[in-house]
Amino acid sequence: MADYPAYIHTYKNGRLEKIVEQLFSSLESCQICPRRCKVNRLQNKVGFCKTASLPKIFSFLAHHGEEPPISGAKGSGTIFFSHCNMGCVYCQNYEFSQLGAGREYTFEQLAEVMLKLQGLGCHNINLVTPTHVLPQILKSLELAIPQGLKIPLVYNTSGYELAKIIKLLDGIVDIYLADSRYGDSLVSQRLSQAADYVKYNQEALKEMHRQVGVAEFSDDGLIRRGLIIRHLVLPNRSGHTEKIMKFIAGELSADTYISLMSQYLPYHLASGYPQINRRLKKEEYQEAKEILERYHLLNGWIQESYGEERFAGVNIKPA
Repeated sequence: MADYPAYIHTYKNGRLEKIVEQLFSSLESCQICPRRCKVNRLQNKVGFCKTASLPKIFSFLAHHGEEPPISGAKGSGTIFFSHCNMGCVYCQNYEFSQLGAGREYTFEQLAEVMLKLQGLGCHNINLVTPTHVLPQILKSLELAIPQGLKIPLVYNTSGYELAKIIKLLDGIVDIYLADSRYGDSLVSQRLSQAADYVKYNQEALKEMHRQVGVAEFSDDGLIRRGLIIRHLVLPNRSGHTEKIMKFIAGELSADTYISLMSQYLPYHLASGYPQINRRLKKEEYQEAKEILERYHLLNGWIQESYGEERFAGVNIKPA
């Protein structure tokens, strides 16, 4: 690859500037995500995500708790954006994802954050919950590149995305770290206020896979490019794990890297939902692992230490 990360070439040929302009114009009647609230965020009107024209950030740091090829030895340069286009009743980050803790940053300040994380030696810029602030992120990226930013972007998303917006990221994002939360629309509506999650999630995952394909790694084990799909196993089979894995194996690739997560805990409002008002049982996680095997999804990571909040994964397929 002549220019790596990919955004270097997209910046040089002027396409990044055009995409930034296109996305900002869409904020006049916001249709960045499947909710299509159509509010004028440039005039500081807010829709479901409660975010106006400037991005809001809760924290940023060199994070060592992600999947091994993302965290590496020096950490992932993680930026936690406030607010979200999902409404998950069990969200462990509800303090900032739903209650809005954090502060607004100018585009110049966000560019400085990216450069600071690179200066700390981080392997990548990990954009957590970026969907609703994508135009602002790309504007900041446009400012950071001529100042020397040269580490790849990780688009770390809940997966509730519009495929046509994800398509604009072709040649900008090298690494997609995307959730696939649900295989059933009734559950996604009840637990995340997103009845159409399955449809849009699967369309977006197909576009991500088209762009970057199966994950590729450098000699030191770091991911250079590709898609990793996360699936948080929920109590009582609430996420419909089998439907998700059948989709991945059948419509993406059986070589897709899966991060099967066991650390569900009943945070936030989960106590009001009997179906998920408890920790995950070991046998439920074991069943999810057996589903991976059934669909021959043998690339990725399973939890080594059951129930750990911090990622403690080992390869599904032993080296």
